[in-house]
Amino acid sequence: MSKENENRPLSELLGGLVGDISGLFRKEIALAKAETSEKVGEMMGGVVSLLIGGVLMLGALGVLLSALVTIIAAFFVAQGMGATLSTAIAAGIVTVVVGIMGWIFVSKGLDTLKASNLNLNRTTTSLGRDAEVVKERL
Repeated sequence: MSKENENRPLSELLGGLVGDISGLFRKEIALAKAETSEKVGEMMGGVVSLLIGGVLMLGALGVLLSALVTIIAAFFVAQGMGATLSTAIAAGIVTVVVGIMGWIFVSKGLDTLKASNLNLNRTTTSLGRDAEVVKERL
């Protein structure tokens, strides 16, 4: 301890310590709020990716699927295949390709929303340092 602190009464030292700890916790709360806001922004990016993936998957079941199936089926019929079989094969091909595209977007969105991405790392680290400082001062 410094000579300055040795001459101060215990009540004054404790009062200073309480004031320092109070200010420290106010700053930590402000940091936690800022970091939480940042994480919510990242999470919204994941939600957008999920929505895009969902729209693509619905499109795969709708108009896009129908148009592509028709084109591919017409190609198979031109190659000499029966109309029913060519339509079934074309529908399978289109469903797999568009479904994979949709799954890529959904996977990206889910990865962004993982709990590990929502950790408040800076706040946790800062609180750990603060606890060490308080231990040293006591």
